Amino acid sequence: MSGAKAGPMPPPVPQLANPHRLPLFRRIEGLPIIIVFAVLVGMFMVFSPRVFLGWPIYLSFLTTIPPMLVLALGLTMVIAAGEIDLSFPSVLAFSGFLFAFVVRDVHAAWAPWLAAVVAVAGGVLVGLVNGVLVAIVGIPSIIVTIGTQFFWAGIATVLSGGLSYSLDRLSGTSLADVFTGLLFGHIPMQALWAAGLAVLVWLVLNRHRFGEHLLFIGDNRNVARVAGINVMRETLKLFMLMGGLAGFAAVLLTLENLNFFANQGQGYLLPALAAVFIGGTSVFGGAGSVVGTFFGGFIIGMLEAGIVATGIEGFWVQAIVGVVFVAAVTFHLLMENPGRIATIRRVIRRSAR
Repeated sequence: MSGAKAGPMPPPVPQLANPHRLPLFRRIEGLPIIIVFAVLVGMFMVFSPRVFLGWPIYLSFLTTIPPMLVLALGLTMVIAAGEIDLSFPSVLAFSGFLFAFVVRDVHAAWAPWLAAVVAVAGGVLVGLVNGVLVAIVGIPSIIVTIGTQFFWAGIATVLSGGLSYSLDRLSGTSLADVFTGLLFGHIPMQALWAAGLAVLVWLVLNRHRFGEHLLFIGDNRNVARVAGINVMRETLKLFMLMGGLAGFAAVLLTLENLNFFANQGQGYLLPALAAVFIGGTSVFGGAGSVVGTFFGGFIIGMLEAGIVATGIEGFWVQAIVGVVFVAAVTFHLLMENPGRIATIRRVIRRSAR
């Protein structure tokens, strides 16, 4: 009607930023850590050309880093969801024992493949226990996984009697060729598995509804619940997935060594966590960088060998690793948030007056 009064105009809808106008560091996931990785490799090539200009050192990295990298990929999803899992070192021992036990005691041609399935299933079981205690009982994940870390490590020691199992019979089997063989005689299969899992985890976290739910939960659990996300179910799935990935890492580790050790999970906790945080995954949840974790894992995995190869005394290794860790995280934060650089400049100017 012509005589009707016009109502108030609705507020303008905010326009999303054009992705092409974003800084390069914001458009390419993990670019700051990729730069750090390239700089470190370049430095090692300059200071130790005999080692780092040859293929053997990279063959060693591609052989030894994948188990830790698989763990770090799972942790990326866990931490992005606002949780933590510290029990995965014990899964390496428990699932490794299950794998070795089946290989040793089941005398059949398909025993190695059954052993791999049982090992992964053992990891899923650990994840299920963690998930029930966190999602249903309501115990904080850091407390739960510290407790289950001790429990499952103890179970692995008790069941194995603290002994190691030789698995030489797996050498040359189809399982060993598929998971730890050499493609074209040069490329370790475990590296290809780790790369494939990285792609899969990236797709889950960035293109799948499950990953969207995890990020939503990590950002604000209560809001996610109000929005209709089944937080309990998604948390259960998350911890079971983490346990399964840890079980798979145990298969890779045990196959590569052709031996099971009751303490084979020790020493993986801090490197895996460092790879995740160097890669840019937020410690507060709500954001995760799979690409950053991938290159962060290789940074952590190659640092010690690279430092020693340059001729620096071994006493300095841990100190230098700590410096690189802090420098990499700082560089990542500054590049992802250019406003921090301006803030630091203002603080320096004020202090200089």
